[in-house]
Amino acid sequence: MANLNTEFCGLNFKNPIVVASAEPGNSVDNMKKCIDHGAGGIIIKTIGDIPGMQTLTKHSKYAILNDKGQPIQGKVNRNFFFYSRSGYVSEPYQEWIPILAESQQYASENGSHIIGNIASGTIDGWVMLAKMLEDCGIPLIELNYQCPHPTDFEGPTEGIWIAQDPRVAAELTERILEAVNIPVMVKLTPETHNLTEIAKASYDAGAASVAVNSRFVGFAVDIDNAKPYIDGLAGIGGPWVKYMTLRWIHDIYSKHGIPMSASNGVYDGRDAIEFFMTGARLMQVCSVLMLKGIEWLPKIIAGMEKFLDENDYPDLESIYGIASRKAKSPAEFFEAAPVYSLIDHDKCKTPRCTICAKVCFYDALHIVNDRMVVDAEKCIGCELCQSVCAFDSITLIEDKQRVALNA
Repeated sequence: MANLNTEFCGLNFKNPIVVASAEPGNSVDNMKKCIDHGAGGIIIKTIGDIPGMQTLTKHSKYAILNDKGQPIQGKVNRNFFFYSRSGYVSEPYQEWIPILAESQQYASENGSHIIGNIASGTIDGWVMLAKMLEDCGIPLIELNYQCPHPTDFEGPTEGIWIAQDPRVAAELTERILEAVNIPVMVKLTPETHNLTEIAKASYDAGAASVAVNSRFVGFAVDIDNAKPYIDGLAGIGGPWVKYMTLRWIHDIYSKHGIPMSASNGVYDGRDAIEFFMTGARLMQVCSVLMLKGIEWLPKIIAGMEKFLDENDYPDLESIYGIASRKAKSPAEFFEAAPVYSLIDHDKCKTPRCTICAKVCFYDALHIVNDRMVVDAEKCIGCELCQSVCAFDSITLIEDKQRVALNA
């Protein structure tokens, strides 16, 4: 069986599947259940000192939508949209001291880790909360920078959140690290144009890693009742966002090699493999657990093991960043040898199926005598026809003359 161990921020994780900061991390019992089901780690729901965000949790709302924008009633497949609004832990932060101590002890005894998550309205508040978690024995803290700028921060700021301003993110990280001796992970937001710059600024300021990303803010409309779902703006996540998250992980890994935790988009083990191949060492999982239960965790972990074993990878290190390292630059796109679509007429179902010709907007595919043929002079090798073919009858080759003769 493949080895799922991974090193992250100086800690050894038995597997890279970590429960993200949300409702599964809002109590001792929930965290113990995650550990019992194999989680490599659990990030607690955000502990903060902003009253409005604590009150918001008591008014949490959720709408689980399908690909038609309608509520899912019954079994949830991977094509869901998790639309929800919640806040920080509702208890005063002081009440979490015994919760953290008990949870951390249980995690240590069972080969897992409790990761802190904090947010504050002031610099002093950030420092105080970080020190509190360190005193409770928490080995790593996630800094929830999708949070308003500290009210006591001096100088101009960009955007409305800390994670939208590289200078604020860097200076706050430095202040926190002056007060604690444990590593911190900066949680980024996708709602910025310079995410990689903010990741680099945070890392240069001393952060041991970054988490990519928190959720988008969306607006979902219930057209049958002419109103927004759950009455207004909310966070939006689910497997659909995976490729946008991967884009940023690839960019940060390729440019700076910063250690990363991936959040937003994991549904099963294959998704987790994609993130590891792109350059993330931990995968944060939440939405699917809230919809299918904590019992889904072992399936994600088993899915990773299955993929590695079936493809003869001995461990996760064998695939770390492998996809990002194989990605070509725009200049290399233009230098690549041209390819052309070759039809396997034994497999092709023309004239019964003509989808490839319908989607060819370069006029390269035509039906001649009930056979699909390729005009090699017009084919640009875009691969769209191959992508939609249901019969595996199209391959891309460099031999233009062979394609022309195959007509």
